[in-house]
Amino acid sequence: MGAGVLVLLWFDTEDYILPAADDATLRLARFLTDRGIKATFKMVGEKARVLEQRGRRDVITALAWHEIGYHTDFHSMHPTPAEYLSNLGWDEGVAEFDRREWRGFEDVRRILGATPSCYGQPGSSWAPQAYGAMRKWGVGVYLDAGSHVNLDGRPCFYCGTLNLLHLTHTIRAELNKPSDLETAKKRFGAARDGLLAEGGGLVSVYYHPCEFVHREFWDSVNFARGANPPRVRWKLPGLRAPAAAETGFRNFEGFVKFMGTFPDVRFITASDAAALYPDRARGRRFDREEIREIAAGVGETIGFQAYGDYALAASEVFSILNEFAVTGLDSSVILKETPLGPTSSPPRAGAPFTVDRHQFARTVFDVADELRRRGRLPSSVWLGSRAVPPEAYLCTLARDILSRIGGRPFSRRVRVKPARLGAAKCVAEDSPDLWGWTVFPRGFRAPAMMDLARRQAWTLKPAALRG
Repeated sequence: MGAGVLVLLWFDTEDYILPAADDATLRLARFLTDRGIKATFKMVGEKARVLEQRGRRDVITALAWHEIGYHTDFHSMHPTPAEYLSNLGWDEGVAEFDRREWRGFEDVRRILGATPSCYGQPGSSWAPQAYGAMRKWGVGVYLDAGSHVNLDGRPCFYCGTLNLLHLTHTIRAELNKPSDLETAKKRFGAARDGLLAEGGGLVSVYYHPCEFVHREFWDSVNFARGANPPRVRWKLPGLRAPAAAETGFRNFEGFVKFMGTFPDVRFITASDAAALYPDRARGRRFDREEIREIAAGVGETIGFQAYGDYALAASEVFSILNEFAVTGLDSSVILKETPLGPTSSPPRAGAPFTVDRHQFARTVFDVADELRRRGRLPSSVWLGSRAVPPEAYLCTLARDILSRIGGRPFSRRVRVKPARLGAAKCVAEDSPDLWGWTVFPRGFRAPAMMDLARRQAWTLKPAALRG
């Protein structure tokens, strides 16, 4: 029996300018509560503070039954995350994200009375360093919509975090006209049919409470194209006519009721998704035969490996094989965590060469020390005075382990050949389309940040749905 269709319904709860957005949040939350459906409301820090300042205990109370996520401290005020992280490395970027966003995270927790279960970026202001801060904060789910990381449109793990970013079945159907409801139903029906044919899976459905009551997004009115006016100059977005707003609410309610009519459909939250898509490799013990199979799966194009009910990211393969080489051929290895990928540019891959076995053995121990101390792959693996990319080292290590397990004659020289990170193709190249959010300044680009993001493709692997 398949797992059925899982509907993850979430709201970017962000507009702290328009008071009518508070009422919209209240109506949506109460309607879903009455239906017994828990949604995930990703809350902006300033939005939570404004609810508190306006005395909207009714809204805060209505949200208490639902799950709370985090959606940055100020959302569209400049600089947004991609802007202030665009030229920073990993460690500096994680620290900067933590500095700028932790206050909002704590205020959301204090005011809403719940620790946020997930994080997602404002607009398309995605940045890889956010995942590092999430690990520090204990937030295990990245929930949003975007094209920065895409593993065949399915849930995946990236930087050790369940990544629900680019999903094939993502629905944000317009609900403004009476006819829009039928269109939304058809889109969901097609998604449901596709997922049932695959044995079940996830549909991501999202909205913004403010969009039910305004004519134009609050941030495009105030912060478009890099504008950053002082608070006294913020403008209220225009309101929809009451009849138009009511049509949107009624269509949403009808859409939710329609999805709930199917016995194979279940509504879930972000934390439910984390339980339904567990990382079964973490904490697993790998014996000698399993490690031989893992080593055999390493080729000159590096990527994740899938085995039955679990998968290994390339960085986990790297860690397991290196630990095995350190502890000996009769040992087993426990995967404790997902090491990060390299955080700086690796050296260029050169022509094949050989290295003395004693030097290679010393390098294995040096790499193990870096993995244990820093929790990441080295950007440069030093074989004496010569630096190679971690891809070349991993391929060499895998071949050497296979040779030693297979009992082949001992060789005093180890051959090192170039390799490449094939998983990097799942992370987008920097392009104008990637940064199409109206809030960004014209011509905004982040090539260095996306290079860093592709290096973290070492951590990418599919997330399998628990049956």
